[in-house]
Parts: sequence; structure tokens; C-alpha cells
Amino acid sequence: MNTGRDRFRRPLQWLLAPIVGAVAGFAYALIFDVEALHSAVRGVFIGTPILLYERGVIMRRWRNIIRQAATPVFVVTTIATYVLMILIGNAAAGTALHHLIGYMSTAREAMVMSESGLLYSLGVSTLVAFVFRLRDLIGPSLFTSLLLGRYHRPIEEERIFLFLDVSGSTHFAERYGDLETQAYLGQIFNALASPVRRSQGSIDDYIGDMALVTWPMDRGMRDAACLRCVFDFAAAIRDQAAAWQARFGQVPEFRAVLHCGSVVTAEIGLERHKIAYFGDVVNTTGRLESLSKALGQPILVSADILAGIRVLPPHLVAENLGFHVIRGRDEPLQISAVRLALGS
Repeated sequence: MNTGRDRFRRPLQWLLAPIVGAVAGFAYALIFDVEALHSAVRGVFIGTPILLYERGVIMRRWRNIIRQAATPVFVVTTIATYVLMILIGNAAAGTALHHLIGYMSTAREAMVMSESGLLYSLGVSTLVAFVFRLRDLIGPSLFTSLLLGRYHRPIEEERIFLFLDVSGSTHFAERYGDLETQAYLGQIFNALASPVRRSQGSIDDYIGDMALVTWPMDRGMRDAACLRCVFDFAAAIRDQAAAWQARFGQVPEFRAVLHCGSVVTAEIGLERHKIAYFGDVVNTTGRLESLSKALGQPILVSADILAGIRVLPPHLVAENLGFHVIRGRDEPLQISAVRLALGS
């Protein structure tokens, strides 16, 4: 389910991609002392499809396939994809320049790419592939935070936490073995990636068969993004039920709990950096997962979450389950179960 913010971001990407491509073209003109307009046009035609591809706007299925490959395969395949885009983009730019401003005597000549242009494009493409692979490996939000040094000094902030636990994974492992279980969990967490991205959340960690997802408070509450993420994930699993049944012999089920509040966020580690969260909110969210299992409710949220969202989306309903004592807390916490409304 796409939000209004998603619909806004897509046109923005189509606008920014050619601008970034033009800037790269101008940079090439400055470095190699060539005509700036021609270089900028080539930059637009070459850079735009590459940037849109990396943002998942075009060729999304192919991109998702190779992102799951081992890093050497990913890099080689990605660069090969870039090379194809570079050649096609350069040919299109040369044709446009020839027909619009009479560049070169024939379109064939205009389509020829210089050796320096090809090497420059390949160099930039290789750098882009490396950066995006690193971003995929450690997560977009963590990558940006570490790059900017946002949490180099601990800060206190308001965040939403989602603990999403795959139900029955132990039984699955007993039946099929650890290797098949890892493949099973890997596919489930791959399916979770798109709903998290659309909700502008961040998968901050995987702990066994559980994923930890977080949002800054305002971002996760806006348009009930944190709840929409959970139900978008459930819909994705449901829509592919036949494929899950055929591949793994069952359709995944999960428990999800959400809580929010003030935490201290800090960058920790020396040789391996990580963003960590400290505070009662994280511990409480983890204990809500056990409560979800005890109550037989697959999706639980705290009263703090519902208070922040204020108005639930029309396809969701919340059932107040009252106050429950949570280990480690002095005060009982009010809990609600959230589910799809009848007819949704």
C-alpha cells in the first residue's frame, strides 16, 4: 500500500536523477576539457537510468534478484548492467544531439563514445555499485547515520520499535534442517524489506528469527506508517501464499509488537561500528513479544503507539486488551490488538 509520501517521492526521483546525471557530465567536461553542453546531455542520458535503477524505480525485479547474490556476483552483474545502460544512454544522447543541434555529421559518429568517457562512466559506476552494496549490507539508515556521524555522541530521541518474530521457525528447523530454515528466514526477511522501505523505517538488526525495525517518532506515526508496514508485510505474504507453499511447504506466520518512547541512541564499537539503542522502551518491546504469544494475538501495540497515531487507517481496528504487568516496569502497560477490519 503506497502512501501519499510514496507518490510524492517517485516524481521527485525522476526529477533529481537527470540533474545528478547532468552534474556528473559537467564534472567530466571540467576534468577532460570538453564541450560542457554535450557532456551534460550525455550525463543525463547515462546517469538517469542508472540512478533510477538503484532507487528501484526501473528494472526492480532484476535489481532485487542480483541484490540477493554473493557480493562478487553482485558487483560483476551490477557493473555489466551499468555498462549496458551506459552504451544505450550514450547512443541515445548522441542521436538526440545530432538531430537537435546538428552535432557531428552523422548520427553514427555522434553515438561513438570516447575512451575517456567510457572509463569515466565505468569508474563512477563501479564506485556507485560499491557504495550501494555497502549500503545494502549495513542498511540505508545505519549507512547514512555512520557516514554523517549522527550518533558519534550519544543522543536522546523518541523512536518507535517493531519486533517482528517468525512463528514456528523452531518446528520448521526440526523438520527441514538448519540450512533450509536459513533459506526460509532469508526469504521472509527479504519480503519485509519493501514494506519497511515504503514506510521509511529501518531494519536495524536480525536476531535469530526476529527482525528489529525502527522509525523516528514523527516518521513512524505519520499516516500510521509503522502499522501500515506490518499489514503491508502480511499482505505481501498472503498474496504469494501459493509460492511459499510450493517452495517451503507452508505459508509464513509471524508475531509483531510495537512500542515507542525515549531512548538513548549511540554509535558503539571500534573495529565494527553499530548504532545501538539503550533504554526501557527496547526492553519493554521485547517483553511484549512474549505477551503476544501468551495472549494468542499476532499483532500487539502499546497505548503509546495508538495515542501517537490518533486515528487508525479505515481498514484497521484495535481491540483494547487492558493493562498488563510487564517485567521490569513499575507501572502496568495498556495493550491493544490490531487486526484488519471485517471486509478489508
